[in-house]
Amino acid sequence: MGPGVQRSGGSVVTIGVFDGVHRGHRRVVSRAVEVAGERGLRSVALTFEPHPAEVVRPGSHPPRLTSARRRAELLKELGVDAVEVLEFTLDVSRLTPADFAEQVLADRLRAASVVVGANFAFGHKAAGDVETLRALGEKYDFSVEVVPLVEGVSSTAIRELLTDGDAATAAHELGRPHRVEGVVVRGYQRGRQLGFPTANVETPPHTAIPADGVYAGWLQCVAVGNLPALYEGCRWPAAISVGTNPTFEGVPRTVEAYALDRDDLELYGAHVAVDFAARLRGNTKFDSIEALVAQIHADVDEARRLTA
Repeated sequence: MGPGVQRSGGSVVTIGVFDGVHRGHRRVVSRAVEVAGERGLRSVALTFEPHPAEVVRPGSHPPRLTSARRRAELLKELGVDAVEVLEFTLDVSRLTPADFAEQVLADRLRAASVVVGANFAFGHKAAGDVETLRALGEKYDFSVEVVPLVEGVSSTAIRELLTDGDAATAAHELGRPHRVEGVVVRGYQRGRQLGFPTANVETPPHTAIPADGVYAGWLQCVAVGNLPALYEGCRWPAAISVGTNPTFEGVPRTVEAYALDRDDLELYGAHVAVDFAARLRGNTKFDSIEALVAQIHADVDEARRLTA
C-alpha cells in the first residue's frame, strides 16, 4: 500500500496455521495483501500458537517447518501489515463457526474482507467451510474471497519430503530452502579434528529435521549474542550432516554445518539458521578415518558446486 493511501477502520484477514509459509500459503496471503491495497484497508494474517493439532490431539506434535518467529518474518515479507497470533486453547477449539466469526473476525479483527484457501475449515471439529464462512460474512458484514489451491502443495506433504530426505523438492514446494534454526553448542569437535570444523546446532523440540544424511546448503547467523557483530547476518555455503555419525559409536542425532573453507569461525552461543538445498548422500559407516576424510572432501566439492 502506498504511503498516500488512507486506511479505514476495517481489515482484510487471511487465516491459517501457515506452517512453512509455502507456495500455497503465499498465494492466499499475497491475494489478501492485494485486496487490502485495492480497498485501502489493513491486511492481517491470523495464525495460531501452538499448532491446533497439539491441542485437539494431545501428545501429537507435527514437526514444525517454521518457528513462530520465522513464520511471522516470512508473512511480513509478503507484505501483510500485521501478524495476529491467536493462542489456540481448548476453549478456542470449541468455538462454533458462528462464535469464531463473531468473536475473532468481527469483534477482534474488525474484518471487512476474509481471504482463504479453497480447503479452509474452521470452528469446533472443523464444522465450518468456505460456504459457512460466506453465510457468516453476510451476517457480520465481511466479504469472502476463496483462492484456488496450489495442487499438491501442503505442509503435510513437505514434512513427508523431508522425512524422505528430499530437500530439493521440499525447497521447490516451499519456494525457498527448508530452514532449521537453533543455538550453536559444543559437540565432540570431531569435525575440527578432521579439518572440517562444524557448527553443532541444538534445535528446538519438534523441529522438522530432514532425514539422516549429508546435504548441501547454507549456514547463516541470525543473532550473535556476545559474538563479534561482524558475524550477524553472515551467510556461508555449507556442507551439512544430519544423524548419529555411524563411524563414531554412541553419538546422539545432531545437525552439524561446515561453512565451506572456513576454519576461523567461533560461533558458540550464536543463534543460527541452516538452509537445506539438496541431499548429497545417506550416512555410511566408513572402515577408516582416511576413507571418511576422503568422502568429506568429495561432499564439500559437491556442496560447493550446488551452492555456487
